[in-house]
Amino acid sequence: MKYDKNHALIETELPGIPLINRGKVRDVYDLGDSLLFVATDRLSAFDVVMPDGIPGKGKVLTQISLFWFDLMKDIPNHLITADVSTRQELLPYVDDLQGRSMIVKKAKILPVECIVRGYLVGSGWKDYQKTGIVSGIKLRDGYQQASKLAEPLFTPSTKAEQGEHDEAISYEGVAKIIGEDYASQIRDLSLKIYTTARDYAEKCGIIVADTKFEFGVIDGKIILADEVLTPDSSRFWPKDCYQVGTSPVSLDKQFVRDYLETLDWNKQAPGPEIPADVIEKTAEKYREAYKKLSGKDL
Repeated sequence: MKYDKNHALIETELPGIPLINRGKVRDVYDLGDSLLFVATDRLSAFDVVMPDGIPGKGKVLTQISLFWFDLMKDIPNHLITADVSTRQELLPYVDDLQGRSMIVKKAKILPVECIVRGYLVGSGWKDYQKTGIVSGIKLRDGYQQASKLAEPLFTPSTKAEQGEHDEAISYEGVAKIIGEDYASQIRDLSLKIYTTARDYAEKCGIIVADTKFEFGVIDGKIILADEVLTPDSSRFWPKDCYQVGTSPVSLDKQFVRDYLETLDWNKQAPGPEIPADVIEKTAEKYREAYKKLSGKDL
């Protein structure tokens, strides 16, 4: 295992177990009848993996995903178990893996990022300012930055490889890639999951401004896969700090993005080093998000 100077786990090594993919955050291993998803503490911003990790971040991501999977049991998902000690071959690595890992079903992952926006911010806000259109959807005039949308929008994108950028596509573009049947299913599921989470989180003092999902297919049926409604895949805003017309305070990696925007950096790899105070503040925001949602300390 590779830890950085802040004891953030930035790379896993499991000798004898095939590594399938080392993504921006997750290392995925083949267990034969299933997959092992390990959420490292790597930090990705603007599609670039930073040289410094956020200590404990992977555990927060995994525990928040497990929380949502449990809350929405009616939505089929890929989780088998989060207890890695149930697999003999993983016992030597339990101390490093437990709490940040999921053993999941093998599925064919659909090549689409399913983004849902409930508020107008980020790239959606920039597109709206230029054209009044977000992912092919014409919006009414009069929205401000961070305004709540009249209805949540399904604004999908392509799924880029590491180091490349996702590209926004229309619903029709999704249908061309995966077919109308799957496209309509993942759109409807995305909107249903987002709405359920939005309403729950608001009672906990968190606004879920937007989020993204991934879906897979097993035996022709759609399942929810990967991480779900985490500070990496979503914008979480503390409700008591929310103000229309501003870029709200967030409980996610937006804090790092805001810092990076102050630098003379071209948003290409390699990423710049992150100061210790920014790392600690970001870790604190991740932990706060988990506590607000679950009512528990990590």
